[in-house]
Amino acid sequence: MDEKSGEMKESYMELKRSFAPIIMFDKGYARAFMELEDETYKEGALSPKIKRLMSVSISVILHCKYCIAFHVKEAIELGATRKEIMESALLAGTMGGGPAAVYIRHVIDACNEFGAE
Repeated sequence: MDEKSGEMKESYMELKRSFAPIIMFDKGYARAFMELEDETYKEGALSPKIKRLMSVSISVILHCKYCIAFHVKEAIELGATRKEIMESALLAGTMGGGPAAVYIRHVIDACNEFGAE
């Protein structure tokens, strides 16, 4: 699928939609999860951008295209370049081997669809 297909944008939206049933089932859990996310990605010893780049790597190793879409988009919004995002993905491919390396394709698609420069 090429960048015009919108697969990664759809994956991003699907990830967002996946929380609706969780919110309906247990608002407290959903709120706590979002607070954990906010706390995790705040400025600290590591910048939010570096934390998102790390999350791109982890998403590749975990083979989660929804996570890849989400974290690539967030990294771009924090100023990450295509080169930074791709180096994060290549690191994951090295650490995760062939099964992880094939997910780098989704990182490339996400960079294209979300406009990484």
